[in-house]
Amino acid sequence: MAKPIPMEIQSRDPREEVISRLQRAPLDHAEAILAAYDILQGLHDRGVLDLLRGLIGSSDKVLGIAVEAAKTPYSMRAMRNVMVVFKTLGEIDPDLFDGFALALPEAILRARTEGMNPPGLWSILNKFRSQDLRRGLVAVNGLLEAWGRDFFKEEHPQPK
Repeated sequence: MAKPIPMEIQSRDPREEVISRLQRAPLDHAEAILAAYDILQGLHDRGVLDLLRGLIGSSDKVLGIAVEAAKTPYSMRAMRNVMVVFKTLGEIDPDLFDGFALALPEAILRARTEGMNPPGLWSILNKFRSQDLRRGLVAVNGLLEAWGRDFFKEEHPQPK
């Protein structure tokens, strides 16, 4: 009959493994450590670390000031407005918004160059022959109609 082979498992010390990894770390990650030191030095040179140290030291005071500032009606309105803007941006089709974002710099440049000499009445009326202008007017008109319809609903109280 076969004899079992005695197996001796050496006990491992997790602290020894951590110490070994720490000793190898400067060699294995030398570039990353040097980059981190450069970042720390830059933060120190600009006073960011001192600012953070001060914030940590007076965190209760800073938190109290922030809470008091957030409780004002203006802050509440600002937070609600920011949330509405993000919700609105989330509902816009990215392709449509991309077209608007690409057209905006061109429109500003054209307004700057053509705005030096304001057009006459006949020139303005002549622009209405442009299909692109009429398309833009339809889009802006739709926006103004929707806004006007919603603006005067009873759910929106008038400011005092």
